[in-house]
Amino acid sequence: MRVLLIGANGYIGRFVADRLLADPAVQLTALGRGDDADVRFDLATGSPGALTRFLDAVHPGVVINCAGATRGGARELTRHNTVAVATVCEALRRSGCGARLVQIGCGSEYGPSQPGSSTAEDAVPRPGGPYGVSKLAATELVLGSGLDAVVLRVFSPVGPGTPASSPLGRLAEAMRRAMQSGDGELKLGGLGAQRDFVDVRDVARAVHAASLSAAQGVINIGSGRAVRLRDAAGILARVAGYGGALNELDGLPHPGPVHAAHATHLRATIGHPRAETDHHPAAAASPAAFPYPDGCGAWQQADVRTARDRLGWRPRINLEESLADIWMEAACRI
Repeated sequence: MRVLLIGANGYIGRFVADRLLADPAVQLTALGRGDDADVRFDLATGSPGALTRFLDAVHPGVVINCAGATRGGARELTRHNTVAVATVCEALRRSGCGARLVQIGCGSEYGPSQPGSSTAEDAVPRPGGPYGVSKLAATELVLGSGLDAVVLRVFSPVGPGTPASSPLGRLAEAMRRAMQSGDGELKLGGLGAQRDFVDVRDVARAVHAASLSAAQGVINIGSGRAVRLRDAAGILARVAGYGGALNELDGLPHPGPVHAAHATHLRATIGHPRAETDHHPAAAASPAAFPYPDGCGAWQQADVRTARDRLGWRPRINLEESLADIWMEAACRI
């Protein structure tokens, strides 16, 4: 099976590439903007015609699109997440290759959900920010393309390679600096959000399974369990061996300080990047009610029964292992 992987150098794409390369039945070609791609092509600026000619030459059986942007203004997000997917869909429609399309979507397409609920694929999407809007538009383009296509709505991916700019990446970096400086207290804000974390290696397994399946439409990829960010912080402290106090500044009443074995003491709101002028590890930031910059509010939890039933997929890697890998990379950072 010849597979064209778009975005092989991205966070999810790297693990999808590793998974596919481990399958002896797969012939993999990587297309992307970087110099190390097999073929250089920018979906946001390239023409569908040029991509069609490439598809006709390579003739893949499956096209997997892991490319996109998670940060930036509405215009940039639209170019990389929506216009790029329109280019892929149009090129596949024009091409004679007949390839199946596996598109990587995200849980942000759903927007906020009711605490305690599990979001299934038939939920009405109400994205709460430009990122979710741009990804939802891409999903609608794929679903309306008439192609043999599936969209995997990935919730909150974690594990090795987690970007240092992400909420858990910033938390690990703050903990590393505290341990390096001997600081016995971390003050963090905005740990009340609950998210459905799924290991990026499990996501890669789901992408592989989707490429081999006949499933179409939207399929959620998550753990099926929401975890409060303060609980994830407690796990991270434990695997890191951080014995200091983790004091939480949520702007909400709290019974008092908690210790690293249980939660976190915050010095900055970890869900949002610091301003360019904020370089000091102890610089304060105003706590935010919903620290994740994904527009999903305080709660997200995926209903993952469709992935089980149609892909034969279940998550295998638990959150503690994912966080241990995040910490290992942070601890090795100089």
